[in-house]
Formats: sequence, structure tokens, C-alpha cells
Amino acid sequence: MNDILKDVSMAHRIVVKVGTSTLTYERGTMNLKLIDRLSMVLSDLRNQGKEIILVSSGAIGIALGKLGLSERPKDTKSKQAAAAVGQCELMYLYDKMFSEYNNTVAQVLVTRDDIAIPRRKRNIQNTVTTLLEMGIIPVVNENDTVSYDEIEIGDNDTLSAVVADLVDADLLVLFSDIDGLYDDDPHKNKNAKLLPVIYDIEAVKDVAGGAGTSRGTGGMVTKLEAAQHAVEAGIHMIIANGNNVDALYDILDGKPVGTLFVSKNFEMEEE
Repeated sequence: MNDILKDVSMAHRIVVKVGTSTLTYERGTMNLKLIDRLSMVLSDLRNQGKEIILVSSGAIGIALGKLGLSERPKDTKSKQAAAAVGQCELMYLYDKMFSEYNNTVAQVLVTRDDIAIPRRKRNIQNTVTTLLEMGIIPVVNENDTVSYDEIEIGDNDTLSAVVADLVDADLLVLFSDIDGLYDDDPHKNKNAKLLPVIYDIEAVKDVAGGAGTSRGTGGMVTKLEAAQHAVEAGIHMIIANGNNVDALYDILDGKPVGTLFVSKNFEMEEE
């Protein structure tokens, strides 16, 4: 276990994913305190020399509060319209808060075609790599405004794993609304136990549930799918509680946080 944590702590290129439930309150209004703390922590890690990519949900969720809507739109065109409003607000906020800590962010919007078509895929890789070389923090989201079939890639959990794979990241951290993966639903079973380390994802798929909140689209199922993609690409992945973004410091100090999914490459090296 200590060897795994040490390996995780040495991560240099890190993808951090935050969901709508982390960025907003129940009514869809923005959690400014948490967003500010996230901006400070990621800026501090960037100042330490880490390369940081932020995959951020929240465009549609933030639009709910701005437009006075009580729930997510159901039809595609309304989701796209809400995303257009919310993405503008979200990036304005990130730009403002990261600049307070002397760091620059850049918006990167992608669709399924951008990932599937080799030329577009290379363009994304080149753009993100160049931004990192310039000391800029890319903020990645799916381009919901032009995507068809609601959310094309599936959700930003999946997107974060795809991005981590594209840029050869060392570590993927998914901030969720719970502390990690449990052996049962902790919202329903107070005796549910946190699973600190996962080597075999197939063995734990039966404990995953659906979306955690009405404002988000992801749930533990999508996080396990993201973990599968990440570990097979040789990337460690951690699920941690988004209410404590300072946990990133503990992770990089080699301390156990949330649930760690161990990279397949690490297992092969240990055999």
C-alpha cells in the first residue's frame, strides 16, 4: 500500500474533475467558497511545478440558478441553450478566481467527434500540451451547446478519463459528493464501509449506483467506467469528496484519500 501511495504522490501531470454537485448548491446557485478554494489549491499546485488540467462540469447546473429553473431541462435543445448560458458564466468565474492567484486558465470544449477523428484528436493533444508548456491551466468541458443526443461522450467522468489518456496524465482525481466507493450505498446504509484501494474493478461494479444529485448526470457507475479507462491506460485514479479539495495536498503527500484505483502498469511492474 505504501509503495502505491508513494507512486501516486510522484504524479506530475494531474487531471482533476469536479462535478455539478461540487460546484453548486441544491438550488443551482454557485458555491463560490468552494470554487475559490479549488482555484487556490490548483494554482498552488501549478506554482509548485505540477501540470494541472481541470475537467469541469457545471455549465447546465449553473444555468439553472441564473435562469431560475428548478430542474435540468429534459430536451436536447433546452440543454444546449442552458449550456450556452452556463458555460459563459462558469468560465468567467474561473478566469476571475484563478487570476486572483496569478494563474491563467484556457477554455477547451470538445465533442465525441473531436476524440474519434484522429486529426481532431491530435489537435486537442497539441493544444492542451502547448497550454501546459505555457504554464496555463486548461479547463475542459464537453461542448454541450453543439453536441447531439444530449451528452455525447456520456458525462464528464468519462470525459476526464479520456482527457487523462489523451495527455498521458499520471493521475486522475474525481471529486464527488461522497468520500469514495463504498461496499454499499452510504446514503441508505450507515454501516457501509469505504473501499480504500481497488485492484479489480469488475469485482466492485455491483455496488455502484446512479446519479447522486438532481443537478448532475454522473454517479458511481460512470466513475467506475472512468476508472476502467484510466487504469487500463496506465493512470492511477482517485475518487475523493469534493467538499475538501485540500485533499489534493494529502494525495501528493502520499496519504490515503478516498478510493484509489491502481494503474494496470503499476501492477505489472510489481509482479
